[in-house]
Amino acid sequence: MKESMLKISAAIKKAFGYGIMLSLFLGGLTFFAYVAALFIGGETAVTICDVVYNKFIPVLIYCTNIFVALGLVAMYFAGEKALTVGSGAEKYKKK
Repeated sequence: MKESMLKISAAIKKAFGYGIMLSLFLGGLTFFAYVAALFIGGETAVTICDVVYNKFIPVLIYCTNIFVALGLVAMYFAGEKALTVGSGAEKYKKK
């Protein structure tokens, strides 16, 4: 059972990794869209900013939240615990 959970976790982690990478890339594209709108100016710039802000960014936020949830599910399946003091904390103690 543990091995199958680890295999499922590995597959979900791969989807999580690609999804977050895609989200970061698309977030960067929004920056370049705003920079392009800054240089273009006028009504066209307003249209570009309106489309990016009202149509693209909400979808990007929802997709990113889904990928983060996938990452949390993968951590649960693998039995990982993040941000907890564990056995690895001893190496950082002052001597």
